[in-house]
Amino acid sequence: MARDGINKPELDKWARNLVKETNKSLERAQRRNPPRVSAQLNSTASAIPVGEVTESSGNLARLLLWLDEQARQNPSHYIDVTRFVEEQQLHDEDASVLAFELEQRDLVTIARTFGGTLDVHLTDAGRAAIHRLKKLRLDRAARLRYTMDAFHRWLFDTSDQKPINPAPFLDTPAAYFAGSEITGTELNEALAHLSQHKLVKHIDTEPATVAITPQGVSCALAGGSVQDHVNQPRPGTTYNNYMPNAKGVIIGEQQHFTQNNTDGVDSTLFAQLAGYIGQVSTTLGMSETDRVELERVAQDLHAEATSENPEPGRLRQFATHLKDKLLEAGTTIAATMGVQMADQALAALMQ
Repeated sequence: MARDGINKPELDKWARNLVKETNKSLERAQRRNPPRVSAQLNSTASAIPVGEVTESSGNLARLLLWLDEQARQNPSHYIDVTRFVEEQQLHDEDASVLAFELEQRDLVTIARTFGGTLDVHLTDAGRAAIHRLKKLRLDRAARLRYTMDAFHRWLFDTSDQKPINPAPFLDTPAAYFAGSEITGTELNEALAHLSQHKLVKHIDTEPATVAITPQGVSCALAGGSVQDHVNQPRPGTTYNNYMPNAKGVIIGEQQHFTQNNTDGVDSTLFAQLAGYIGQVSTTLGMSETDRVELERVAQDLHAEATSENPEPGRLRQFATHLKDKLLEAGTTIAATMGVQMADQALAALMQ
């Protein structure tokens, strides 16, 4: 018997049981919640980032598929990556960078020799990635989503909001999905969807051209995909508006209102146009007289658009007046976006 009436054997037994039960609890917790650090390290070393290979650089996916063809002809040989760059005439690509990027993803191994060539050999992970790429490029929905995103970003980066021919997109590295070419038919289908969601606008010229819309610019600046923009919840006829004062300064508190009308007129675009004019009027380089007139018409349009029953004729009159004033203001980006917004609002009356 220990001091103070404590039985030492019983105490040791209790301690051993406590340690045993604690270890069991830890094991159960680890099975339920595996350590995140080690899992992340393992995935970094072995997982195949197929989406990154297919979308961040179309040439990486093309290179993988090219290596697959070469490996079938010479299974045990290392392959010189510079041949791929030369054959595909990729003058802006650095063969060494392509090889290193694939090596970092554990998709190839590089022969470290003194010959100066970039000889690589596919790893097992590389062969698995090629298998996934071949399956992925048959996914029609994925191809269309990618084509919409890639073209939309290319248009935003290239056009400066001016109408351009969409055909040159097919000559860019981005015009490849999972290593296969985007076709003209797929591009036309993507353009139809982008136009339907008012992210681009068709211009009836010869050859046909397209221009990015203000909504398309907003989508690009948001940083998400086209599908993210299309699927985001949108308010019905509840608007958050700020009224510009006579000097183009936004005044007043945020106002929420519900518009109930039976005329079938959705005046959302007209209210947005009026608010936009109030924000940019001082940047248009107009004379003081013209600027004051522009803002007066914008206020009249805002009042009509937010009324209980907006009258289509008055909406058309005010929006057309604003468009004419913006055309007179010149070809600045702010004026051009205002004209496009006016065109969209006026087109909505015809639907």
